[in-house]
Amino acid sequence: MEKSRLEILEEMVAAKPEDSFSRYGLAQEHLRRGEPDKAVGQFLELLRVNPDYEAAYYHGGQALEKLGRLDGARQLYSRGVEAASRTGNQHARSELQAALDLLPPELT
Repeated sequence: MEKSRLEILEEMVAAKPEDSFSRYGLAQEHLRRGEPDKAVGQFLELLRVNPDYEAAYYHGGQALEKLGRLDGARQLYSRGVEAASRTGNQHARSELQAALDLLPPELT
């Protein structure tokens, strides 16, 4: 029986848990399968190991939005803006800032 893409990615992450590319792929596969909660866990773990992986902030924030966790999305986008500023990636910074700006205002 042929392994699914999910199984292959899970094996890759198990073999090299600190490999950002594999973990990002696993998170994206969870999104593709309609499992944003599992994707968020993978994005957060990726960012724990590699806090400069800007795409994980954006897609993790999007997954949190799908889950209705707007405060979490806001925090992740903000951290992503900081990371992109730190690395000098202006394109990622502008995308993350735009995602942050599109969220409804925080309730106080």
